[in-house]
Amino acid sequence: MRAIVLEQFGSVANFRERDVPIGRPGRGQVLIDVAAGSVNPIDIKTRVGRGAAKWFPVIPPVILGWDIAGKIVNCGPDTDTFSLGEDVFGAIGFPGLAQANADYVIADVAHIAKKPASISFEESAAAALAGLTAWQAFNQNDGLHAGQKVLVHGASGGVGHLAVQMAKACGCHVTGTSSGRNRQFVQSLGADGHIDYQKTPIPNYPGDFDFILDPIGGDVTLASLGLLKQGGHLVCDPQSPR
Repeated sequence: MRAIVLEQFGSVANFRERDVPIGRPGRGQVLIDVAAGSVNPIDIKTRVGRGAAKWFPVIPPVILGWDIAGKIVNCGPDTDTFSLGEDVFGAIGFPGLAQANADYVIADVAHIAKKPASISFEESAAAALAGLTAWQAFNQNDGLHAGQKVLVHGASGGVGHLAVQMAKACGCHVTGTSSGRNRQFVQSLGADGHIDYQKTPIPNYPGDFDFILDPIGGDVTLASLGLLKQGGHLVCDPQSPR
């Protein structure tokens, strides 16, 4: 099969297409014919020798990639919840090395979900890691509850635009931040309020939030602490490629 191999850390010029063997799924695993994948900040960090390369040994030449969508073409033992020919998607193997930038990839069944027929392979692959990030953030500390006030920084971004929709689905009052040009987009996701971060300093935001999701980090996190009500929660998951 074809795979995109990173021959050494650095720029995208270090990627090469190579022919590599197709693996066989083991217990609790399936082989997926990859139809689409997506690139996240963690992919960029790892490519240059940071990110996952700092968590465990990533030694080039290596196949990177985590977010995929495709069709199951082989099943190992104990995979009864899935079947041959089924369309699936997921952020597989994370934070380990999934080697997803290839024609075929092996995935644990715990890391995939059935792809809804209403969305494309490309849409589902792009939603995997970003969607999990938002969902896991909200499901810490007893999760969200209807009526709570939620602030989502970067509400027009990958994690943020999904977080807005999840919080609204839980019955929360959601305020999203973005630049002014993305105001209508954020509101179309269901946000009850919008703040243009380029015009309004964080200390001037309306406070008393039950939950703040911050995908930015740094000074944004520190400034946002003052917006929490007593007993409120802030989850920071910086996604920048630094």
